[in-house]
Amino acid sequence: MDCKLVLDMIFGIVGGLGLFLLGMKNMSEGMQAVAGDRLRKLIGVVTNNRFVACGVGIIVTILIQSSSATTVILVSMVNAGIMTLTQAIGVIYGANIGTTVTAWILAINLTEYGLPLLGASIILSFFTSNNRFRYYTIVGMGVGMIFFGLELMTSGLAPIKQMPAFEAWFAKFTADSYWGAIRCCLTGALVTAIVQSSAATVGITMGLAYNGIIDFHSAAALVLGENIGTTITAVLAALPANRNAKRAAFAHSLFNIIGVMWVISIFPLFVKVIEWMVGVDMATPEIINGRTVFPHVMKGIAATHTTFNVANVIVFMPLPKLLAKFLYKIVPDRGVPEEPRLTALNIRFIDAPALGIEQSRREILIMSSTVIQMMKNLKEIILLPSSQTEKPAQAEPIFQKERELDVIQKEIVEFISSIIEGSIPHEVAEESRRQLRMADEFESISDYIANILKLNLKLRQSGQKISPEGLAAIIDLHDNTADYLCRIDEAAKNADTNILALAESDGKAITELMKRYRSEHLARVSKGTVKPLKSLIYTDMLNAYRRIKDHGLNIAEVLAGEK
Repeated sequence: MDCKLVLDMIFGIVGGLGLFLLGMKNMSEGMQAVAGDRLRKLIGVVTNNRFVACGVGIIVTILIQSSSATTVILVSMVNAGIMTLTQAIGVIYGANIGTTVTAWILAINLTEYGLPLLGASIILSFFTSNNRFRYYTIVGMGVGMIFFGLELMTSGLAPIKQMPAFEAWFAKFTADSYWGAIRCCLTGALVTAIVQSSAATVGITMGLAYNGIIDFHSAAALVLGENIGTTITAVLAALPANRNAKRAAFAHSLFNIIGVMWVISIFPLFVKVIEWMVGVDMATPEIINGRTVFPHVMKGIAATHTTFNVANVIVFMPLPKLLAKFLYKIVPDRGVPEEPRLTALNIRFIDAPALGIEQSRREILIMSSTVIQMMKNLKEIILLPSSQTEKPAQAEPIFQKERELDVIQKEIVEFISSIIEGSIPHEVAEESRRQLRMADEFESISDYIANILKLNLKLRQSGQKISPEGLAAIIDLHDNTADYLCRIDEAAKNADTNILALAESDGKAITELMKRYRSEHLARVSKGTVKPLKSLIYTDMLNAYRRIKDHGLNIAEVLAGEK
């Protein structure tokens, strides 16, 4: 065996695969940047309508260029409680169709234009200051890398025809029988699970078939297996997640495994349908650049990929609820409910920063809702009779929520920091900055709520009583501050950029109210009716409410784009 020929073949395949994967990444990042906020808003469109969810899955996967990445995103959203399992299943249906677009891009067979497109896109990127046009050049770079990488892989695979040992090994993987089809299918699944990119393994399959190393039947069986192998990424991502997220990952695996099982059972008929659809004899060779190749098989492989996934979606479309019930049996609930939280697996959102930022935004809205609930619980404790000196049962949930918000803020900071390390659009970078500030402000509000609770508990444990006038003042200030936070929460949910003027006027009213109640309290102190310890605690409580208002105003300024 010619060692130089083997090395040339390995270098070509490895180099081409690396360039191909880098091209996929660039094309994905560029398309996401061009789509901008529209991609983020797509997730908000997902409802329990399976057809809408399927459509969203198709579009998102076309933009991200990876059904694995889409499914990992779904696992993360289900884990965070942002999306239900049934909704995620609908999006998974669409993701499996959307991922087949890559195969059709490859089937166009413009490999000879890959290098010129790559070079032209790089040159144009140096001569533009327009961000949007620059993102288009990134897409162009990605497409150029994909075609040039495919050309390198295809050329690298060509020498196999000159190596009897390699050709004999590949001859073992022929789908000329049911067992042969199953063997090819398992091989495709294993290789894709290792590479973790069905687009790359479909490209390799096309290269093998293009050079005549494998026939169309074997290539079709490999593609079926590659649909199973691509699900391993989401399964691995779901391992540390909650049980509902595991169900979403398993839904993707079951969808493809069951689909492959029924297609393999009618494999000879399935292949004949594809041959009829392509309409050209895929076994017809052509001489291109002095090599005997089979160009028509590329369309056959792309058609196999699409037909399998579309047919499987048609079969599964009426069954999302039935599939969800089955998943609940496979992964049953535990006795203790699981809290949705951001986890380390969400770091995979760096592959889709526009969607990652949407998830972290929703986590911030959870922080907002939490501080509002904390205010409601705090009022209940303040209204308890002052004769109750022991720690109220309602106190611990407030402290627990404050600790949880500390953790969520830390996770958001780590999560967003990972996203902004990559190449992201300006809009995503700006939104990241705003979210970091808002997470800090909401966490600070929770700290002050906990401080007010601690002060109240200190009063109770020392046997101090707030006068009826002082208690009425605290409750009034509390209600005004809580209403203020509710308005901020509503503005955050609706991304209301016009909230600042109202927030400033309402904030001034709360400050004036706090100063009036402090003056009235000091008047009572001057009369000697209030003990020094109680006076200090009371004024600290008043100041804490003003600080809560200040942090709420800071959030309004962030929403208005002033911070």
